[in-house]
Amino acid sequence: MRVGDTVRYGFSNVSGSPVRAFLLLLAMSIGVASVVMLSTLGEAARLYVVNQFSALGTHLLIVLPGRSETTGGAPPLLGAVPRDLTLDDSNALLRGPSVSRVAPIVVGSAPISFRSLEREATIIGTTVDYGEIREIAISQGRFLPSADIKRGDAVCVIGETIRQELFGGERALGQSVRINSYRYRVIGILGDEGQSLGMEMGDAVLIPVASAQALFNTESLFRIMVQATQRETIPSAKEDVIRILRERHDGEDDVTVITQDAILGTFDRILKALTYTVVGIAAISLAVAGVLIMNVMLVSVSQRTSEIGLLKALGGSKRQILILFLSEAALLSVIGAVSGILISFAGVSALDGLFPTFPLTTPLWAYVSALIVAIVTGLVFGIMPARRAARLDPVDALMRH
Repeated sequence: MRVGDTVRYGFSNVSGSPVRAFLLLLAMSIGVASVVMLSTLGEAARLYVVNQFSALGTHLLIVLPGRSETTGGAPPLLGAVPRDLTLDDSNALLRGPSVSRVAPIVVGSAPISFRSLEREATIIGTTVDYGEIREIAISQGRFLPSADIKRGDAVCVIGETIRQELFGGERALGQSVRINSYRYRVIGILGDEGQSLGMEMGDAVLIPVASAQALFNTESLFRIMVQATQRETIPSAKEDVIRILRERHDGEDDVTVITQDAILGTFDRILKALTYTVVGIAAISLAVAGVLIMNVMLVSVSQRTSEIGLLKALGGSKRQILILFLSEAALLSVIGAVSGILISFAGVSALDGLFPTFPLTTPLWAYVSALIVAIVTGLVFGIMPARRAARLDPVDALMRH
């Protein structure tokens, strides 16, 4: 038999039992669609994290108070540390030859009010370099002034959500707002940047770092952001930071310096492993579809015994019978896989409409692997029925008619 004859024979057998074929195709298409959509969601989560860290700026290092070894393997987020980071520490880091910019950060939460309106806001105390490092866009006015960082000017830059809720249609620039018991003049409005690592920038209020220290009655810094001169100098900038702070802290290595690439690489590996795990779980449904193909084809062999006997009586070899049944299993797998990919297109489009800000991108390997796994599954589980058909004795098969 020629290839065309084999394909036509397979199509005739598939179309001869439409209900059976529909159930097989449904099982296979659901499995393929699950693999593609879950890999899409995993890849989207990875890209989302990459974009979030990219929004922090480029050539970035983050200095945290406390050594990771003294806090159980992770940098401390809150609580006591061996030594606080100070504004003098921040200023000293500018001596590093590989350091381009330094932005000390104080973070807290406080109510901000204008006239009778009030709401809770995230207060970020920092310097003008923070805007340069983070590449922050200003929709109105200007960013924090480039003054002495130890001078706490009574000015602020507010997020778009804060502006809408406190000022509405009224002009915000030049107005005075109250944060706790302090008054600040609004000199700028942040652009609509959305979220950055879980922090909604529309709800943020930026003030000079010295003003934030006075507001929260603290001299310590939450973090220090350091920008290297270029990407290639990130390792040397890290060494500069550790060396300078060690000298200032009586020879102790009591800080943790994390590079942006290191954080991104860790999240990338975690999310890739998670993606492969959920795709593997989804692939189990393909195995279920394969078992269904095997069971249905075993029944088909018993129902088509006389047909197999006639083919063998006309000169059909064991190999030809094997190919006929395997081609039928492969045909079901291919049609099911293509149907599953079409279903996944519809599913991804629906998710894209529901979550427009989420970067839904299906990797090419998801389509290729789903198609290959579906075909291989169909062939593997189709071998047993095909071999049983090929081993039938033609005389016995014809006598069973």
